[in-house]
Amino acid sequence: MEKKEISKILEEIGLMLEIKGDNPFKIRAYVNGARILEMLEGDLDDYIQDDKIIGIKGIGEALSEKIVQLHRNGRLEFYEELKSSIPSGLFEILKIQGIGPKKVKMLYEKLGIETIGELEYACMENRLIGLEGFGKKTQSNILKGIQDIKKFSGQYLYGYVMEDAQSIKEKLLKSSLVVRCDIAGSLRRKKEVVKDIDILASSDNSVSLMDYFTTFEEIDEVMSKGETKTSVRLKKGIMMDLRVVEDRQFPYALHHFTGSKEHNTALRHKAKADGIKMNEYGLFLDDSLIHCKNETEIFNVLGLDFIPPELRENTGEIEAAERKALPNLVSYEDLKGMFHIHTAYSDGSSTIEQLADVAKHMGFSYIGISDHSKSAFYANGLKEDDIKRQIEEIDNYNSKSIDFKIFKGIESDILPDGSLDYSDDILSLFDFVIASVHSGLNMEKEKITSRIINAIKNKHTTMIGHMTGRILLAREPSDMDVYEVLDAAADNRKIIEINSDPHRLDLDWRYIKYAKTKEIKFAINPDAHNIEGLKNIMLGIGIARKGWLEKKDIINCMEQKEVGDYFEKQKR
Repeated sequence: MEKKEISKILEEIGLMLEIKGDNPFKIRAYVNGARILEMLEGDLDDYIQDDKIIGIKGIGEALSEKIVQLHRNGRLEFYEELKSSIPSGLFEILKIQGIGPKKVKMLYEKLGIETIGELEYACMENRLIGLEGFGKKTQSNILKGIQDIKKFSGQYLYGYVMEDAQSIKEKLLKSSLVVRCDIAGSLRRKKEVVKDIDILASSDNSVSLMDYFTTFEEIDEVMSKGETKTSVRLKKGIMMDLRVVEDRQFPYALHHFTGSKEHNTALRHKAKADGIKMNEYGLFLDDSLIHCKNETEIFNVLGLDFIPPELRENTGEIEAAERKALPNLVSYEDLKGMFHIHTAYSDGSSTIEQLADVAKHMGFSYIGISDHSKSAFYANGLKEDDIKRQIEEIDNYNSKSIDFKIFKGIESDILPDGSLDYSDDILSLFDFVIASVHSGLNMEKEKITSRIINAIKNKHTTMIGHMTGRILLAREPSDMDVYEVLDAAADNRKIIEINSDPHRLDLDWRYIKYAKTKEIKFAINPDAHNIEGLKNIMLGIGIARKGWLEKKDIINCMEQKEVGDYFEKQKR
């Protein structure tokens, strides 16, 4: 191993020792040694063969011994053991501008943050503001640094890029060059993580349309430009393709480029069995085009009901469409209220009244406040006195409100044994209790499964929050037996949350369809920590639709009195 590589390793050792809070003089020795070695003139071989390495100012006997080992063997056991003792994600956090080892140490020790994704989520929940050496400005700078890194990661949260895609679609539709336009690909199917953006347009003048498109301010670089396809990179870093077709081709192309690949393949096989050829240009019978004005007509030609884009994953939607048994999927208009909202009492930034006013303006007739419980010290979890003050404030608000109600709730931490972190007397004060795991997510499968099931069996638990604990692009879900947990929820008539935070979108839609067969009720919750966070609810709608859910499956599609009665019945 040559001196440049060795220098990098010595610098890493210094960083790791600082993260671990080791002796400052020891840390400085490695950092200085790295610099000295990098600036060293001549071949390292010569210094080692003549034993001159020890004589270099700043490189002592212990350090020179490690340099020799790395040079001769290409590895150093001390380095490997040290590296294995530190979560690998902490090195990624160090890449964020303005974050050094001391801050990483603080984040890891105080908040348990091990990855960039967890750090971003903590920033969104305002958890850094109260940490020593941080603050509002530092938190804001960290968020900016995270976004800079994300530009080139290659994967993006649905909620992070959908707004840009929608904005570009609307700009295209305003042009007289465009006949029809829609978002396609995984974004149209509401996939929680996407790699790129696909937009399809129809036009009689594709060349002029491409010229118009490439002037958009959202575009950072035009990668390639043609008459039918132009590829660009947006300023957020994500790649985007605009495809342009003749208007008669639009329905076929929209279906094809929406996907999924598995859905398209299965549908082509069905068409072929009926003697019909299907591709992005049309449906053909004996080489003659079957004219379809829209996607509905395409499905009807194949003997199917229209299949909503969210369901096109080849998970039984074609068979259901053939039997006319597709669900009547839930829509935003079906929602009457929302739960899982944090206020300034814990780690939110808005007051109860502010959140209620905005929810009313959004057309809702109720919300459910559920701040963090006392075990969530990092989130300023509520002590018993805080609870009493908050309940009094909510009661006062409700006594003056005519057509809007605030339900009293709490997000109670599920402790390692599955119990909740308040007494029965305290838990009985709430209209609803969201039970969630926030720590110890890496427990063995049997233990974490048992932990959640014990919480489900607790008579005070109303619903389970962000059940698997995943953070998209940052933290894998807990290794639990999801089906066993869902079975327990069904047996105990407990609600499962669809957490609409763009970083979570938990429960995963792949499990929701199973839960529906068990007649489990869901709550689509924003997990909002500010007024802007209330809009998260739209993302949860997409996940609910991907999970085949209908209005009847979701408690916050109930009217205000109905949901109040439902909670009372659960408590009894």
